[in-house]
Amino acid sequence: MTTRPYDPVLRGELLEMQENDRVLRAELARDGSLFQGYHPRMKALHDSNAQAFQALLGDRWPTVDEVQRDGQEAAFVVVQHCIGQPSFQRHYLGILRRAVAAGEASGAHLAMLEDRIRFFEGRLQVYGTQFDWDEGGQMSPLPSEDPANLDQRRRAVGLEPIAVATARHRAAAKERGEGPPANRAARQEGFEAWARATGWRS
Repeated sequence: MTTRPYDPVLRGELLEMQENDRVLRAELARDGSLFQGYHPRMKALHDSNAQAFQALLGDRWPTVDEVQRDGQEAAFVVVQHCIGQPSFQRHYLGILRRAVAAGEASGAHLAMLEDRIRFFEGRLQVYGTQFDWDEGGQMSPLPSEDPANLDQRRRAVGLEPIAVATARHRAAAKERGEGPPANRAARQEGFEAWARATGWRS
């Protein structure tokens, strides 16, 4: 396990990136534009965060000793939200995987990042952490491989049961005032075009 001294400057940078993301997300959610595809202002912030994150950390993941738990959570949020940067997310997936194996990072964070990348690549997720509106207009987990053992895999990385997560996601969507898309097929077509143009899919 790597021991690094506490770095308040690095922690502060990570927390600031997370907070800027939260503030902009809340602003766009208030006028409903957050839910209409990948907002250009959100993309610009995420791209800027990805560049800053790479400059700060290079080829490593911050440890809890170095940035405390809230700083490590912020690091995860920054990487998880940079959806317009496939190479960036894939790069840090490998780095995060090594950090988890060394006992230096959260298995739940790794599960969520792996699922997100799989979803964008058009593959089944492993841990059921990615949600979207289903055909019945309900916020539901996207398809996972081996669904019969999904809760067992979730438990192994410290995630709550899928039924609990589903209830939480539905309550959060209601609280945000978010509803299913008016034209689900058109939305899906637009997403797939974006995924190809961004480099997630060939």
